[in-house]
Amino acid sequence: MNRSQNRPDSRPFHQALSRLRALRARACGATCAVISALAAAGAANAQWTTPPVTAPGLQYRTFESAAAATTVSFHVYLPPQYTSQPTARFPVLYWLHGSGNGTLGIDNLSSYFGTAMAQGRIPPMLVVFPNGMTYSMWCDSKDGDVPMESVVIDDLIPHVDANFRTVARRSGRILDGFSMGGQGAGRLGLRRPDLFAGVSMLGAGPIQLDFLDAPEGKSTPPKLRLQIYEDVWGSDPAYYLAQHPWTIAIDRAEALIASQTKIRQGIGSLDALVPMNVDFDAHLTDLGIPHQYSVVQGVGHNPSGVLSGLGQQNWNFYNAALATPCKLAEDIDCSGAVDAADLSRVLSDWGDGSGPADLDGSGAVDAVDLARVLGAWGEVG
Repeated sequence: MNRSQNRPDSRPFHQALSRLRALRARACGATCAVISALAAAGAANAQWTTPPVTAPGLQYRTFESAAAATTVSFHVYLPPQYTSQPTARFPVLYWLHGSGNGTLGIDNLSSYFGTAMAQGRIPPMLVVFPNGMTYSMWCDSKDGDVPMESVVIDDLIPHVDANFRTVARRSGRILDGFSMGGQGAGRLGLRRPDLFAGVSMLGAGPIQLDFLDAPEGKSTPPKLRLQIYEDVWGSDPAYYLAQHPWTIAIDRAEALIASQTKIRQGIGSLDALVPMNVDFDAHLTDLGIPHQYSVVQGVGHNPSGVLSGLGQQNWNFYNAALATPCKLAEDIDCSGAVDAADLSRVLSDWGDGSGPADLDGSGAVDAVDLARVLGAWGEVG
């Protein structure tokens, strides 16, 4: 369903922030000793390379990440056309995995997408499987030890575009993921509509406003939940909310609407994360951000079940994203050309702000955004 309404007042958001601060204060007396003992585990547990997964068309690659200051691995599926059409360029689907095991299911997913390409359901494309480690939440950790968002956005995507024949612009990229990866797709994709034409949040979580409020039916042990809270967000509710898709959607609503980014949520009806996804669906609706929300009946927290249950609707989403008229983020008004109208928008929005002219999502329209518009000047091919 696509829905648009006026943006709501921000009182519920700030009430939630106050609730989180109170919760942390109450919990700290009983848990701070545990958190202190676990705090050093984050950096030690950082596993920037994984064992390779073997499957038809799948390659294991590494690159040197400036953000992580080390070697980082990823997997990439290349369709047969990548070899048979040596001058062609291909769009890229980035799939963000869930928590626990970064390589689990890569072989099945590459086969799933490859079969869809062979059947003509979606065009030939690369499928990139970044390494998000065990519980990174696809977020830059507050202490800086695991700069996961920076690795993906600043290092991995440019590396893929430089080393593979990709359609290296927003109209050639889709971001998808399940569970932690669905939450991560929301975080990264909603923040950077200049990079992605489509953002898919499947079985997304955690997207509750209170991370310590465990969803009913979830089996994450309390001690592990506290460790994740410390390792990723420094046990800081303000940082947690600042990095939350809820907050990012508020900040980037105007940019997401202007860029016509295709956004969807999908979840199984038996998933314990349904309530928080219902809340997020309502949040996007209140912000006037067009999106789809789909529930797959009889399916729990299962990526294969959700993907297969979506059926043709899944492929329709990818095709619609790749057909976006807003091929370049620098074409702010989606006119088909980067021209005086786009330059005027940058100049009129100059300064602090997260509107459409803030192309890099930095929170300000500045010289970086101006340089991007001037550098892309002309008709969008």
